[in-house]
Amino acid sequence: MRRISKAGGRAAAAAVAAGAVLAAGPLAPAQAQAAGGPSGIKAKGAFLLDSGANKTLWGKGSDTRRQMASTTKVMTAALVTSLSAGGGKSLDTKVTVKKEYRDYVTKWGGSTADLRTGDKLTARQLLYALLLPSGCDAAYALADTYGKGGTSAKRTADFIAKMNKKAAQLGMKNTKFDSFDGISKGGKNYSTPRDMAKLGRYAMTSKNVQTVVKSTKGVQKATNGRTYTWYNTNKLLGSYKGVTGIKTGTGTAAGPCLVFSATRNGRTVIGTILNSNDRYPDATRMLDWAFKQKTATKLTLRQLPPGAQRD
Repeated sequence: MRRISKAGGRAAAAAVAAGAVLAAGPLAPAQAQAAGGPSGIKAKGAFLLDSGANKTLWGKGSDTRRQMASTTKVMTAALVTSLSAGGGKSLDTKVTVKKEYRDYVTKWGGSTADLRTGDKLTARQLLYALLLPSGCDAAYALADTYGKGGTSAKRTADFIAKMNKKAAQLGMKNTKFDSFDGISKGGKNYSTPRDMAKLGRYAMTSKNVQTVVKSTKGVQKATNGRTYTWYNTNKLLGSYKGVTGIKTGTGTAAGPCLVFSATRNGRTVIGTILNSNDRYPDATRMLDWAFKQKTATKLTLRQLPPGAQRD
C-alpha cells in the first residue's frame, strides 16, 4: 500500500537549497545508443559508473545536491555490514522489535516492513526488512542496535554520525545524512548522483548486501515463529537482464529515485537516478547505452502483489 511518506522522505517537505536545480528541457526520443551518452533521460540527476574500473561513464547533474529519500538505506545497510565485519555486533545478533519503531513509522507515514512489537529477528533478517519493502521500522531497529549510547535517541544519533563518517571515507564530498532512513525532518539529508553511485559500488562489495538486494522476495521467520514475507520494491530487478540491485526511494522533495547495478559479460555498472517520474525507463536507457546494446530494450516491469509496499 502506498503511504504518504514513501521512502522515508514524503514527510520531509523541505527541499535542499544547495546546488542549482537543472531546468527541464526538450527530451530526445528514447534510443539504445547516443554519441554523447544515453538519450531521453528525464531524471533531474543521473550517473553511470563502471564499477570494475571505478570510471565515470556518463552523468547529468552529477554533482548537484538533491534529497535521495530511501536510497539513504543503502548507507544504513552498508554501514551495518561494515561494522559487523569490523568486529562489531554480528549480523546474527537478535534484535527485539520495540513499540517505538512501529510508532515512528505511524508518526511519519514511512514505508514499513510491518515489524511486530516483541518479535525477535537477527540483524541479517532485518537487512531484508530494510532493503526489500524499504522498512523505516527496520532502519530504526538497526540504527538503534548498532549505534552507541544510553538511549535510542543517542544511539540513532551516533549511527547517523557514523553514516557521515563513512561517506567522508568514501569521498562522498557532497553528501550529508540527517536520518537513518531518508525521513529528513530538516531537509539536511542530501547527496548527488555521483556520490550515490560511489555508495552503491561500496555497498555491493558486501556479499551480505549483494544477497539481499538481488532477491525479489524474502521470507524470514522470527524466533516466535511468525513468518514475514517481503517483496523487493525495485521493479527493475527481474525485468532487465543482468540487474543485481540495489534500492528505490521516493519522497515529496526527492521525487522517485533509484540506485541500481547490473552485470553483463563480467562487467558491472552502477547507476543513480534522482528525481525522475520515469526512473525505470531512464535506467533501461542508461544500461542499454552502457552495455552498448544496439536495440533498445522493451521493458516489461515485474509486478508487485497487492498489498506489497511500493517505494
